[in-house]
Amino acid sequence: MTTPHTYHGVLDSPMISRIRRNHGLEHATLQVLSKQFPHQAMAGYSYPGGFWLVGNVPTETIQLAVEEALQRLRNGEHDLAVHPGCGTNYLTAGVLAGLAGGLAMLGVGKRARDRLERLPLVFALATLGVIASQPLGRILQERVTTDGIPGNLHVIEIMRYEQGRAVFYRIRTQG
Repeated sequence: MTTPHTYHGVLDSPMISRIRRNHGLEHATLQVLSKQFPHQAMAGYSYPGGFWLVGNVPTETIQLAVEEALQRLRNGEHDLAVHPGCGTNYLTAGVLAGLAGGLAMLGVGKRARDRLERLPLVFALATLGVIASQPLGRILQERVTTDGIPGNLHVIEIMRYEQGRAVFYRIRTQG
């Protein structure tokens, strides 16, 4: 008798898998919406029970975009799960730039002049860190933080909230 699923690591655990699939659907939805509203600022946040979208767009447009995104992911457009504005990219850039800048300061004496003389090296290495983060952030999204294969994920509810001029949508999922 075989088990229905063999876990190969933490990324395959049920909770992490749900977050990754929701994150992929969030990105795919933002990709669909950005084609319709190219100048509209939007953002998202994923969690095990679904994801949040922030953006002043009509509720029915959100519903149609989520449905389209889910269908396109199911039809094999897995690249929709990777988004250039993902926090994974920003975190990767920040970590690499910070580590590179810190590396440039290793071995510097306590004198302010010694630290000041290293600033050009700090800037150069931090810039290289940011450049290196461009492909690395995408790779991390593809392999770690998102999943473009939604599996049995489905939307159970879309709720709209307004706070002043800000509009939030909570998209609840199951599966």
